[in-house]
Amino acid sequence: MTNPPGRLHGTPALSLAVGVVALEFASAVTTLVAGTLLPVIERDLAAQRVLPLLVSGGTLGMFTALPFSSRLIQRFNPARVLTFGLLGTLAGSVVAAAAPDPWIFAAGRFLAGFAGALLAVYGISAAITHLEDRLRLKVLAATSAMWLLPAMVGPPATVALEQLLGWRWTLIVPVPLLLIGRLLVVRAVPPERPAPEPHRPLARPLLVPIGMAAFIAISASPWWGLAPVAVAVALVGFLALTPVGTVRLHPGPPAALAALTLFGAGYFGANSLVTLLLTTTFDATLLQAGITLSASPVCWATAALLAPKLGVRGAPPALGLALAAAGVGVMAILGLAGGPWVGALLAWAVTGLGIGLAYPGLYLRATTAGGTLTATVLATAAVMTEDFGGLVASSAGAALPSISESFGLVRTEAFAWSFAGFAALLAAAAFAASRSNDRGSAVAPLVTGRRRIPKATEG
Repeated sequence: MTNPPGRLHGTPALSLAVGVVALEFASAVTTLVAGTLLPVIERDLAAQRVLPLLVSGGTLGMFTALPFSSRLIQRFNPARVLTFGLLGTLAGSVVAAAAPDPWIFAAGRFLAGFAGALLAVYGISAAITHLEDRLRLKVLAATSAMWLLPAMVGPPATVALEQLLGWRWTLIVPVPLLLIGRLLVVRAVPPERPAPEPHRPLARPLLVPIGMAAFIAISASPWWGLAPVAVAVALVGFLALTPVGTVRLHPGPPAALAALTLFGAGYFGANSLVTLLLTTTFDATLLQAGITLSASPVCWATAALLAPKLGVRGAPPALGLALAAAGVGVMAILGLAGGPWVGALLAWAVTGLGIGLAYPGLYLRATTAGGTLTATVLATAAVMTEDFGGLVASSAGAALPSISESFGLVRTEAFAWSFAGFAALLAAAAFAASRSNDRGSAVAPLVTGRRRIPKATEG
C-alpha cells in the first residue's frame, strides 16, 4: 500500500483515528435509541399515516447537504463550517425531541441531518487524506467493535430511561456523545482547506431530496399512486452522483457501489422498521423489540471482527448478503404465518451475521479507486450509496402500512410484506456483489471505517 504526502503520524494520526471510532460508537448509540423508541414516538405523535416522516427526515437533510458539502468546506474557513455542523446537530436534535407533531419532528431531523452531513464528509475525507492505509484498516475493524456494547445494553437502557424520563429526554441522551465524537475528529485535522476540485452541477443531485420529499408527501395523500414517479425523480439525482457503470454493474467499484446501494435498501430499510414489525405483527413488548433490534448489530460486529482472520477477500460478499436475504425473508414468512417473536430474533441475528461477513470486503471493493478523484468526492460517494438505498426502502416500507387498506391488507400484513421486499433487495445486492471482484485492479483501498456516520447525522 502506498502512503501519499499529507499523512498524519504519531499523536495527530492516533487522535483522528480515535475520533472516527468514537463517532462510530456515538452513531451506534443514536441508532439503537431512535430505533427502540420508534413505536412510542409513532403513537405519541399520532404518526401512523405519515410514518415515513419519522424514519426519513435525517437522511433527507443529509442528501440536501451533500451537493453543497465540498463547496462549503472549500469556500469557508473550516472552523466556521464545523461550528455550524456541531450547533446544527444540537439544534436539530432538540427540535425533534420537543416536536408536537411528526412534521416538526421531521424538520428537526432534517436540520440535524444537514449539519451532520457536512461533518461526515469532512471527517471521512480527512481520514482518507491523513491516515495511512494500515491504520485505516485497523479503524475499519475497531468501528465494527463499537456496536457491541451499545447493542447489548442499549435497548434495555433505552426502555428504562423512557419509563423514567419519557421518550423526548431519552432521544437527546446520545447527543453529547455525537458532539464529542465529531469534535475529536475535527480537532485532529490540520485546519487547512481541501485542495480545489471541479464542482459537479447542483441541480441533479438535489433531485434526491426533492423526489423523496415528494414521495413522503404523496404517500400520505389520496394520490399515492404517483409515488413511483417521485422515486424515479430521486433516482435520476442519485445516478448523477455515481460512477459510470454502476447501473450496468461493471466489474470492480461500480458493481460494488451498486451492491452497497441495494444492501442499504434491504438492510437499513428493514432495520428502520424492526421494532414496529415486532410490536405490531408479533405483538412483542417494547423491550422484546429492542432486544431483537440489537441482535443484528451484535452479530454484524462479531462477524466483521472475525472476517479479517479469513483475509480481506476470504468471506465472499455475495455469500454473506445471500445469508442476510434469507434471514430477512424468514422474518417476513414468520410475520405472515404468525410465528413467535423469538423466531424473528434469531432470523435478524442471522441477517447481522451475513452482513458482518459481507461488508468489510464489499466496502473495500467499493472504495478502491484511482485516477483523479479527490478525497472529498470519494467521501461523498462513500456516504451516499447505502443511505440512498436506505432512504428509499425505509420510506416505501413505512408508507405501505398507511396505504395497505387499498390492497386489502391489514397493518400487520403490510409490515410483513415490507420485509419480503427488503429480502428481495438483499438478494439483488448479493448478485451485484458477485460482479464486484475486479482482480485486475492494483490501486489502494481508501478505507475510513464502516459507514455508519450518516446515521449519526440524524441526531
